[in-house]
Amino acid sequence: MTQVGFFSTILVMVKRTSSSLAADTSSLGEKLRFSRKNAGMTMQAVADGAGLSVGFISQIERDLTVPSLSSLRAITQVLGQPISHFLEQPQGQSLTSRGAERTVYSVPQGKVRYERLSNNFPGSTLRSVLVHEPPGYRHEPISHEGEEMYFLLHGEITVEIEGEQTILRTGDTIHFDSRRVHATWNHGTETATLLWCGTMDVFGEDTIDPTHGSQQKQQDKK
Repeated sequence: MTQVGFFSTILVMVKRTSSSLAADTSSLGEKLRFSRKNAGMTMQAVADGAGLSVGFISQIERDLTVPSLSSLRAITQVLGQPISHFLEQPQGQSLTSRGAERTVYSVPQGKVRYERLSNNFPGSTLRSVLVHEPPGYRHEPISHEGEEMYFLLHGEITVEIEGEQTILRTGDTIHFDSRRVHATWNHGTETATLLWCGTMDVFGEDTIDPTHGSQQKQQDKK
C-alpha cells in the first residue's frame, strides 16, 4: 500500500468513527427523523400507521416532546426498525421479577419511568410494566390493535377513551379495546403508579406482534 493509500484509508476510518459518534449522540427526535427519511416516508404516513397525530410526530422529531413507551414502539414498528435501536430495555429472562432487583428506565429525555414485569417465552403474548407518571403528565392519544388493562397502585389518573373520561383511584382498574383512541393524564399532585398489561409488544421481541400482526400478514401475502 502506498503512503497516499494508507492515509486515505485512515481518513475513511476517521470519518466512519466520527459518523458513528454523531449517531450515538443524536437525540431521539433526530434518530427518528433520520429513520423516517431513510425509509422514504412522510410524517403523515408514520402518524397514520402508528395511530398518532401528525402534529405529535412533528413535535417528537423536533425534540419538543417525548413519546411514551407504547407510542415509541408503534412508531418504530411503522419505520421497520427495532425499538432497541432507540431504547435499551431490560430483557425478560426470568419467571420471577423481584422488586429490589428491577431496572427502572425511561425513554430518552422522558419523565415517565418504567419497570418491566413480564417474562418472554415462545408463544407469550402478554406484556406488563409498572408505569410511574409524574404530576401533570399527559399520555398522547393513540390507537392500535390489541387490548390493555390498567390497575392503579398509587395516586389518581384520568383515562380518556374516545372522549369519555374516567378517573381511576388507588385500587381501580380499566380494561379496554386498544383500537379505541385512548390517553391518560395525571391530574394529581403526586406521582401515579399503575400496572399496565397488554398485548402490544412494547419490548419489540416478536417479529410479528399482536399490535401490527394483521397488517404484516397482509404484506406477506403480496
